Order: sequence, then structure tokens, then C-alpha cells
Amino acid sequence: MPGLLLGDEAPNFEADTTQGRIRFHDFLGDSWGILFSHPRDFTPVCTTELGRAAKLAAEFSKRNVKMIALSIDSVQDHLSWCKDINAYNGEQPAEKLPFPIIADKNRELAVQLGMLDPDEQDKDGMPLTARVVFVFGPDKKLKLSILYPATTGRNFDEILRVVDSLQLTAYKKVATPVDWKPGDSVMVVPTLADEEAKKLFPKGVFTKELPSGKKYLRYTPQPE
Repeated sequence: MPGLLLGDEAPNFEADTTQGRIRFHDFLGDSWGILFSHPRDFTPVCTTELGRAAKLAAEFSKRNVKMIALSIDSVQDHLSWCKDINAYNGEQPAEKLPFPIIADKNRELAVQLGMLDPDEQDKDGMPLTARVVFVFGPDKKLKLSILYPATTGRNFDEILRVVDSLQLTAYKKVATPVDWKPGDSVMVVPTLADEEAKKLFPKGVFTKELPSGKKYLRYTPQPE
């Protein structure tokens, strides 16, 4: 089945966007990247999502993350839609967002990436593009995938949170526990021996006692 699995390298596709033609790997460069898809232009849930993404663009940029959206309409439709999205945000109705929108009028890229929602169809009976979130690392490999049905809007605060977790755990030997937020304690990975953990985490490692007697719940303050 077409689509991407965790650890797969992103296809180096070419596409027309609201900011010109791109080759995906060149667009990402050495940055992290988020590709998020939309069922169609000028639809209510999509407009709110892109508005929120635009509001958070500076936060993603601070984390060295490039954002790019995809929708199954033309570049000209995308540019016109940008005016509505900016107006929704209470700003001047400009034909530009802080990130490009890919034109996928024939659904070719949506099919290649496994983004179609068979349960939601347009007026012609064609499957809509689902609300997919792909997060890619600087190595161009897929680090996270979240798939929402076409009818459910995304939570971009959660997407920002998982980016923080992915970046932290990519560079430090830790994992983030349930409901973790930046600044909370993190968990030492099970593969790290106690002695090495003490050297790596000078702020201390704290083990929660459990009925099993196993010492696997090891916490440490979030590393810098």
C-alpha cells in the first residue's frame, strides 16, 4: 500500500507551490520538516488549521522546523484561499502565508504518500485527502506520523509539543513520559546503564520504587 512508515526516507518529489516550484529534499535542507495535508481549499476546518499554523510559524522556525502544507487544488486557488486564512487571523488578506502550500490537483502526491481517506468523499465520489502530519528529521527520514480523518481538525499545540519531544530525544538518551511538556522531568532510556546515566545526567537520576522491584522508572530533570 502506498504511504510512508517511520524510518522511511521522504520521497524527493517535485511540486508547484504558492512559493514556486520545489524539490522536497532541497526545500528541507538541513532542517526538520512538517508536511501536513488538507482535503480541499476553502473548507472551514482547513482554514482554521492553516490560520493556527501561521500563528505558530515563528515557534516552529525557532526549532529549525520548516512547514509545508498540501491541498488538492491549484496554486491559484491556494493563493486566493490565503487571503481568507489571513483574514480569519485578523490580518491583511495577503496572498501569502509563512509557509508554502503544495498544489496536488490530481491527488498524485496524496496517493504516493498514503494520504487518502476512503470514508470521506467529495461530490464526485473521489476520496478526500486525510489530515496527515508527517515530521521529518534533518536526515529526511520520517520521525512521526499522525493521521486524522478529514472531519477532525488537528491540535497544533500538540504538534509543537511532539516536535520538542522528538528533538530532545534525538540528541539526548531520554524518553518523554505521558503528558510531558518542555521543562518537565524526562525518563532515562532502559538501554542506558545506571553508572553511565549518573555521568550523563549530573542533575541526578531518581528511580521510582515499584512492587515488582524492577528499577525501570528512572527520571531526570530535562537536560539542557
